[in-house]
Amino acid sequence: MSRPHLELADVFDALGPDFLEADTQSLSCEQRAALRDIVQCRSATLGGHVEQCNQCGHQQIAYNSCRNRHCPKCQAAARSQWMQERAVELLPVEYFHVVFTVPEQLGALALQNKRVIYGLLFKAASQTLLEIAADHKHLGALIGFLAVLHTWGQALQLHPHLHCVIPGGGLSVDHLRWVSCREGFFLPVKVLSRLFRGKFLAYLSDANKQGRLVFHGRLEHLSKSGQFASLLHEVSKGRVGGLCQAAIWRTRTSFKISGALYTSSSYIQPTVGRTRKRTSDLQMERLC
Repeated sequence: MSRPHLELADVFDALGPDFLEADTQSLSCEQRAALRDIVQCRSATLGGHVEQCNQCGHQQIAYNSCRNRHCPKCQAAARSQWMQERAVELLPVEYFHVVFTVPEQLGALALQNKRVIYGLLFKAASQTLLEIAADHKHLGALIGFLAVLHTWGQALQLHPHLHCVIPGGGLSVDHLRWVSCREGFFLPVKVLSRLFRGKFLAYLSDANKQGRLVFHGRLEHLSKSGQFASLLHEVSKGRVGGLCQAAIWRTRTSFKISGALYTSSSYIQPTVGRTRKRTSDLQMERLC
């Protein structure tokens, strides 16, 4: 297969040094290592070996892969194998895709407090799902799910959000039977949004009172008395916890996700392929 005209490694190689020189604090050690590995992947820097045809004697050099799990070139086979292994673990039920988002006003704060903010995002989202699902007015079951953090949007803008993949049902309170949700409907979006909003902002307020948040640069004013509370109050009136749901359908060869089944007009985070009418727009592996 011929080499693409432009690869991610080319972009990192051309612009990476200037970016690192201009911004020395935003990347972690792991992120810097991933950037370096992607640039060096399948190049002479990592060494290689010579392959030779036994009949004509033709030789070609094969350079070694970096084997970094974030590299788009050398981990494709491993990702495909992982998907096949996970397929065996799926239950024979309808699955749902739920997205929780952090409001735009808190994006810069998340950059300066990654561990705290993203930890609270996971905590608020998981508790919201578990509590609403356990309520007998809705599902009345103990559910399980996986959650994947994305910190950037498709246009590479700062956009922290959490993708949750959830079976359409759960165990009864006595753990003796399976409780299924209605076909095509998991949990009410508005109820999820309100509870998530309250939990997330309350956790942020507590974290600030405990001195777990730091404010640098243009956020320094938030360290003054009352400023952070004013920010949370402003955010609480806006679109906090953008939320949408879509069903995931299982096929023999892959997993596909439909467009959003139902959304709240006040709290909405668009889903890829959402405007299409077909129920097989987005492959499951796009979530991983």
